Amino acid sequence: MLGQHVERSGPLSLFVWRNPPLLAGRLLRRYKRFLADIELDDGTLVTAHTSNTGSMLGCATPGSPVYLSRADNPKRKLPYTWEAVRVGRSWVSINTLLPNRLLRAACEARALAELADYTAVRAEVPFGDKTRFDLLLEEPVHAGPLRCYVEIKNVTWADGPVARFPDAVTTRGQKHLRELMRAVEQGDRAMLIFFVARADCQRVAPADTIDAEYGRLLRQAIDVGVEVLPLFIRFCRGRIELEGRLPLVL
Repeated sequence: MLGQHVERSGPLSLFVWRNPPLLAGRLLRRYKRFLADIELDDGTLVTAHTSNTGSMLGCATPGSPVYLSRADNPKRKLPYTWEAVRVGRSWVSINTLLPNRLLRAACEARALAELADYTAVRAEVPFGDKTRFDLLLEEPVHAGPLRCYVEIKNVTWADGPVARFPDAVTTRGQKHLRELMRAVEQGDRAMLIFFVARADCQRVAPADTIDAEYGRLLRQAIDVGVEVLPLFIRFCRGRIELEGRLPLVL
């Protein structure tokens, strides 16, 4: 599992997440959504779990260099987790659980200016019609909404210099947008964070050609007061850097 150590960083990197040692290899195939066959650099063939349930458009080409982590838990059926893939010159972080852990740690350290006012952080908080938001921030220092619901999306598809979400039709993502709007309507603060998990993109946009309804709901959500914050992270073998913000293009 990633995220054994976190630290505040210098002015160029907002937040740093240190990794345990990772194993290098190459992708043989990705299949059944959660599985990937990998050949490690020493020639060992392993099957790794992937938490990314999207299409992984452009990020699952056989032969691509990859990094895996290995869990120490003997009860895990698959000890290996697929963490990143190299696409062109950029490493792409494809573990969808990582942004949640990274952002929670950043919020607890009050390292992200947009959310630094809150002093309490909870994860996987129920809301509305069988929905769970990734984070709930509470107990603000200053006057304002007492709660902020946060939903996080990991963005891996690059359409040229544009990071686009989603890479497949997502009824679950559509539901999250509707529930974020409900949170605003009831007087709370709501934020959608796009984690661009690659360093070769200059801006973020909805993938209207893949899921037009998601794009429509995203624009509607912004109109009613849902905040959208695109962040980008840089994956290095020894660390993951939460570096800054990208512009959102609608």
